[in-house]
Amino acid sequence: MILAAPLMLLGLLVLPVLWWLLRALPPAPRVQSFPAIRLLEGLQASLRESRRAPPWLLALRIAAVLLLVLGLAQPVLVHDPQASAGTGTLLLVVDNGWAAAPGWPARLQAAHDTLDRAARNNRPVRLVLTAPDADGAPPHPGPDLQPGLLRDRLDQTRPMPWPVDRAAAARALRAFGAQDTGGRIGSVVYLSDGLADHPGTPADRDFAAALQSLGPVTELRSGPEAISLLAAPVSAPGRLLARIVTLPQPIIRHLVLRGETEQGGTLVRLPVEIPAGAATAETPITLPAELRNQLSRLVLDEVPGPAGIRLLDEGDRRRPVGLLASGGGDTPLLGTLFYLRRALAPTADLREGSLAQLLSHQLSVLIAPDGSLEDAADRARVSAWVKQGGTLIRFAGPRLAARQDDPPGTDAQATDKRTTDADVEQPPADAAPAGSTPDPLLPVQLLGGARQLGGTMSWGKPEHPAPFAADSPFAGLAVPAEVTVSRQVLAQPTADLDVKSWARLTDGTPLVTHAALGDGQLVLFHVTSNADWSNLALSGLFPGMLQRLVQRAAGLSTPGDRTVLAPVATLGGDGVLGPPPPAALGLAADAFATTPASPQHPPGLYGPLATRRSLNLADALPPLAVEPVAGSLRNLADRVPDRPLGQILLGLALALLMLDLLATMTLRGLLRGRPGRRGTSARVAGAVLLLALGSSVVATAPAQAVETTTTVPKAALETRLAYVVTGDPTVDEISRQGLEGLSAYANARTSARLGPPDGVVPGRDDLAFYPLLYWPVTPATIASAPPTAAWTSALNFYMSHGGILMIDTQGTDRPAGGDQAGGFTFFAPGTTRALQQATAGLDVPALRQVDSQHVLSHTFYLLHGFPGRTVGAPVWVARDDDSGNDGVSPVIIGANDWAGAWAVDAGGLTPYAVIPGGESQRVTAYRFGVNAVMYALTGNYKTDQVHVPALLERLGQ
Repeated sequence: MILAAPLMLLGLLVLPVLWWLLRALPPAPRVQSFPAIRLLEGLQASLRESRRAPPWLLALRIAAVLLLVLGLAQPVLVHDPQASAGTGTLLLVVDNGWAAAPGWPARLQAAHDTLDRAARNNRPVRLVLTAPDADGAPPHPGPDLQPGLLRDRLDQTRPMPWPVDRAAAARALRAFGAQDTGGRIGSVVYLSDGLADHPGTPADRDFAAALQSLGPVTELRSGPEAISLLAAPVSAPGRLLARIVTLPQPIIRHLVLRGETEQGGTLVRLPVEIPAGAATAETPITLPAELRNQLSRLVLDEVPGPAGIRLLDEGDRRRPVGLLASGGGDTPLLGTLFYLRRALAPTADLREGSLAQLLSHQLSVLIAPDGSLEDAADRARVSAWVKQGGTLIRFAGPRLAARQDDPPGTDAQATDKRTTDADVEQPPADAAPAGSTPDPLLPVQLLGGARQLGGTMSWGKPEHPAPFAADSPFAGLAVPAEVTVSRQVLAQPTADLDVKSWARLTDGTPLVTHAALGDGQLVLFHVTSNADWSNLALSGLFPGMLQRLVQRAAGLSTPGDRTVLAPVATLGGDGVLGPPPPAALGLAADAFATTPASPQHPPGLYGPLATRRSLNLADALPPLAVEPVAGSLRNLADRVPDRPLGQILLGLALALLMLDLLATMTLRGLLRGRPGRRGTSARVAGAVLLLALGSSVVATAPAQAVETTTTVPKAALETRLAYVVTGDPTVDEISRQGLEGLSAYANARTSARLGPPDGVVPGRDDLAFYPLLYWPVTPATIASAPPTAAWTSALNFYMSHGGILMIDTQGTDRPAGGDQAGGFTFFAPGTTRALQQATAGLDVPALRQVDSQHVLSHTFYLLHGFPGRTVGAPVWVARDDDSGNDGVSPVIIGANDWAGAWAVDAGGLTPYAVIPGGESQRVTAYRFGVNAVMYALTGNYKTDQVHVPALLERLGQ
């Protein structure tokens, strides 16, 4: 145990003096009969001697003073003496990368305990944060600061959404050590996240060596680190396979995985079990394609920070793609759909069937191989679908070539100077007749037949695809040298053929063409979808081209080249999307999979909406591994914080002093009553014990002391407002809620302390305790329960003895001229008649309308209006020349429904709207209520202040 203020122990030197002083005990008073005739008898001067205090009381007082002195010395029970040892500057090194987010409050508390120890030892502290800051500055030792100043900075520190950089921290520490020739660093405390920076590299070992070169190192980490993060999911047919990477643990762990939309709604919630010793775990997310494509991020509930969040982009979604069945589509290696399935199955939700079946569901892309759109009615249905925003991808083949005729006067050689008559196959005998209607689902007009490249009857040879243009959706895809085309359908030469060509052969003839149709797109591959005309379907280029087209069909154009995408929203250390940090830069589209998270490239969303890409923390992280120990290792979970004992000792000292007070009063006879009055002594002792110990004590009078117990009204113990109970539950509840709201408002803004309001019945309840009585007078309440003679008599007595009766009709009769001018009040027929019945027999003085000069308008707030739920009705009070009740009006009459404006329900809300001024009108209504309460409590003191100058002048004379 140590003392934070050891000089306070000098107070123990006064204990001998206190021993001498505290031994004295004033004598107890004696009760003696004192006849007047005995005044002169036995008159003599006598010296009173003080009695000695009993030893137990003296010990009690000495113990109280001893505890008081020790408490002021601020003793602290230290559980780890070695952590407090040392002199010189303390170097506090904190890992604040993404891996520190789990358990960050515990790490922060350990840092605070370290600062407290340094403050008690009067040691300055230097802080080193091992993660680069938001501006991209590398780790570096801070200046020497007092622990109190460093505490504020530490409280503002949060984990960063990128890894620590221990290599840069090691370089900074070595440079600092080279400058610190005087040995100012006394010891090092390292709060580690337990995760290796770059496994297999010397970065962690160099960092540990740099720490140890500065002084003895105490490393604090939370034992077996339960670090987990969401890796890239695997897209599979009908499901999305979420993957979790973690440090192996000896126990089974249970997590919860949620899939959220961009608006934050939860689409799926799945339990995840990580087996003991496992480094990875997988869980399938099975959702319909329509719902799956709405997933915006995956979240692990038990993993805070960016490690538990996986942002999804278009690369993680599976667009519904329809494959239109045709003859031979299921033949392995030869069928028209065989290679399409294998190219799109990893990234798209494939659906096969007839045209009617496919168009009955939502589709992004419809793929039609050769021979699948032979019927004119089918082509019309597909045309209508494309015009509404769909994308049709067609493949050429013998049937499509056979349906095309050469237009009159067109020579096939005109399409390519290197094409001969032998290069172009002539249409078969069953070709469509000349002059047939052009196919509306082709992006370009085709020449008849198919062009043969290579073979025994051709002068040419197979052609290779040319590199893709920069404006092509296939830009950035590498063209393998082995891809060749041996047959193709040719497009008729037109002025816009180059614009419509997305891919060409090296001889310039189109390989893929496109055209807009309504809001959709038509795309034509001038070769077959199998290997009959080209080996394109056998290459890795084929899936890439199809995936680009599917992405484009979804309204996106995900770039795969060096296009730089600017950061739009990035994840913070708490896992919340926000503005990018100052050092954030754009990132090339083809570098997302290999770029680690950093201040320049924080995890988040990049690029405009049409080309949005996500960079996630786990995309380029090295394998997870445990960091080597850098010093004397201590487990944060086993750490016991130092315990200050000062407050406990001061509390015990106060308790002993209260017991001393009770014992002294008992010994002096202050707690002993006269014979027959011992019950009173018992009650006094109970009250003292209640104050001293804070416990509930029930004092029971002896049998010989017979006393009468009277119930004291609560309104006699605290100031309360009251309302007249009308018998209408709705009206009475509004009155109660209104006075509760007014009392709370007055308590919060004035020195008045009002208790909860009471409901009273005049003639039955005593009204003398209430300064203000609210009476809602409505036609319904007066008709159901008219005032009685006892009622009227009680109200007259109340008003004549200083009480104020506030009558609120909560509405008025409609004026003869129509709507009221200057305000709005509720229309309540019969209000005037009800008011006359209610006030019949009451001693109501002559009335005047309240204006801005009346004391009621400036009792507390300066007001120019007195609204309630409504506004506009006048407020009436006694005339100024009324001399009764010291000039204070005994009655206030209005019709603005004040209780409705003041009302507050059990949830703290205002259930009744105010018309027409809204909440500003409600505030004015509250202020008028406060003025009325102050008027009832203080009377006309505001009026008396008008005469202060005259009074001062008279006193001066």
